[in-house]
Amino acid sequence: MGFSRSLFVLFQFLLFLVLSQNIVLAEKKSYIVYLGAHSHGPNEISLESEESAKDSHYELLASFLGSKEKAQDSIIYSYTKYINGFAATLEEEEAKQISQHPNVISVFPNRGRKLHTTKSWDFLGLERDGRVPKASIWSKAKFGEDVIIGNLDTGVWPESESFRGEGMGPVPTQWKGACENHKDTSFHCNRKLIGGRFFNKGYLAFLASVNATRPSEVIDSPRDTDGHGTHTLSTAAGRFVPSANVFGFGNGTAKGGAPNARVAAYKVCWPPVDGGECFDADVMAAFDQAIYDGVHVLSVSLGGSASDYFGDGVAIGSFHAVKHGITVVCSAGNSGPDAGSVSNVAPWILTVGASTMDREFQSYVWIDKTKIHYKGQSLSQSRLPGNKYYPFISAVDAKAANASEVDAMQCVAESLDPVKVKGKIVVCIRGNSARVEKGEVVREAGGVGMVLANDDSTGNEIIADPHVLPATHISYSSGVDLLKHINSTRSVLGYITSPRTKLGTTPAPFMAAFSSQGPNVVTEEILKPDITAPGVGILAAYSEATSPTGMALDKRRVPFNSESGTSMSCPHIAGIAGLLKAMHPGWSPSVIRSAIMTTARVRDNKRMPISDSNFHRATPFSYGSGHVRPNRAMDPGLVYGLSPNDYLNFLCALGYNSSQIATFSHPYKCPDTPIKIENLNYPSIAVPNLSGKVEITRRVKNVGTIGTYTVHVEAPRGVSVSVMPTKLKFSGLGTVKEFKVVLEAQKGVPTGEYVFGSLVWSDGKHFVRSPIAVKA
Repeated sequence: MGFSRSLFVLFQFLLFLVLSQNIVLAEKKSYIVYLGAHSHGPNEISLESEESAKDSHYELLASFLGSKEKAQDSIIYSYTKYINGFAATLEEEEAKQISQHPNVISVFPNRGRKLHTTKSWDFLGLERDGRVPKASIWSKAKFGEDVIIGNLDTGVWPESESFRGEGMGPVPTQWKGACENHKDTSFHCNRKLIGGRFFNKGYLAFLASVNATRPSEVIDSPRDTDGHGTHTLSTAAGRFVPSANVFGFGNGTAKGGAPNARVAAYKVCWPPVDGGECFDADVMAAFDQAIYDGVHVLSVSLGGSASDYFGDGVAIGSFHAVKHGITVVCSAGNSGPDAGSVSNVAPWILTVGASTMDREFQSYVWIDKTKIHYKGQSLSQSRLPGNKYYPFISAVDAKAANASEVDAMQCVAESLDPVKVKGKIVVCIRGNSARVEKGEVVREAGGVGMVLANDDSTGNEIIADPHVLPATHISYSSGVDLLKHINSTRSVLGYITSPRTKLGTTPAPFMAAFSSQGPNVVTEEILKPDITAPGVGILAAYSEATSPTGMALDKRRVPFNSESGTSMSCPHIAGIAGLLKAMHPGWSPSVIRSAIMTTARVRDNKRMPISDSNFHRATPFSYGSGHVRPNRAMDPGLVYGLSPNDYLNFLCALGYNSSQIATFSHPYKCPDTPIKIENLNYPSIAVPNLSGKVEITRRVKNVGTIGTYTVHVEAPRGVSVSVMPTKLKFSGLGTVKEFKVVLEAQKGVPTGEYVFGSLVWSDGKHFVRSPIAVKA
């Protein structure tokens, strides 16, 4: 009896062990096995290519699971179009083994996440955690329904999901544009992408003038082979696209500022030749055509050095567009942080600087046997091979025999010695060549990774790029510290971590170092830029005719990409302008600009003044009126209006005569007494030569509620500011009131440098703010 009981207990124990083992074996999770990009191009996808990709996934997984049948049972998804990889149900140990395979880039759990935007529109307050509040301008403006936004750029990739036409109503009857696909029948339009045109006669003429051969990628089509135009147009008005990401980073729902707007692409930019891409002859032809076609807003992310208005194709074309009621939004340029580098400075243009948002793709540099680490950013999809540390080397110490120290330090092509670089992580300094190109130089020389460090001018502005090797971008102070450590230690080993998306970072926004700055070198009395918007690490649609780095050796293709520049901030404002036009069809371009400018904020998410890339206090020469707040812009209270004749009077005041100005608008005659340039009814105030006292006049129009506004002034240092009257009483909608601002230099005012302040009209609900810039 006792023996039988013992056998029974033993049997129960053995059964428990077996069942426990089965339970452990049954604990499988879903993982994503990422293999990079397919060898086939985006135009080569077919049933055959997809089946081939799927079979390769089965073979890879079968080598770990033991049979093709087990692999087929395990795989949930096979990514066969653009992404190369698969999702499969695996044991943790199996996932670890697969991650060591030489063809596998990464293996990571299929985590459940909350829906959130690809970030900038959430940061601007149009949505919260994937939900659109009733008070959002998106709700009020019906997401920009039936507004038409044109884009002068490198064209568009019409196959992108951001431009799908399903579910949209008929094309607005006012539209007179066309879809120019007679030489590229694969290019198509729909109810979202309602037009596409190309302009290259000016470009081709320039090629002929320098005896240059027409590049093979110059096709007579609006199709985007560069990526820039697709990115900017989708930022302005792309439709909602779930699960958008770059190599798995920044995953969320992509969308533009006005998702229900119609879009039209005007291709005016082509492969660079002698430093030029977008020639004035083509730009002006596109402006002319867009006006005829019937666009409401034009986004123009191109420009050059600021020049005389009559010698600037963008200034001329945009004036005619504004004259016909089209809001023209232009990028400020990427020549910062130099003073006076801002471009597109005509007063009828809405000029946009670039700043950061509260998302980072963090990738750290770790030093072996220490707690030293440096935060960087990256979108590198590759990781350092093996679980080990690698030696660091300064690029200067890796200099090739015939290279200069400056070229080597900045990792310029052919500046590094392969013998010195092989197997090492190279520390390069930013400047002189593209960030991603430096990584290619390191890779070609045999380096395993790159740390890109800022110089003192770029400070804390670190940018996530899709590098071709394991790499991260660190700040100036971190770079100085890292190089000091390398130079003072015999052998430094370390590691670069894989990127991770981090939300809610601080401070944000701060100004991008590359964002061009004022003062306006053409007309200092017009403060430029006008506004700032997100322009760093912007995820948006991309052309699949090129790689995410734009380099020929990079064979990867992505439907979305992360880009940085004032080119990215410009379409944010264009999208917002589209929303305002949808909500207030009668608003003129100057009223839309005023609403955007006077409702902007000048503090970051720590409630501190917006800073520059060195975390010093920024000025209106960086951010204009401040960082855009779309929900405030739809109800600005008061606006500063300007008519085409006001702009013509401004040109007369600059010394242009009536016959010259007739090229802008005919017939026209300059007033007998020219206006004071400072009195142009601009939403900001700039006085470049204050000597004693100056009186400035402004007019504001009530577009809000009936009430009384009181003025509040923050005077620039050493300058007294008085406003008459101090109260403005509005008895009805559309009422216009005039006020005068007197600025007077005080004893001790700094001379030869600008000082800044502000003027705010408020009725308790609205805060209508204008920046003031003064130089004595």
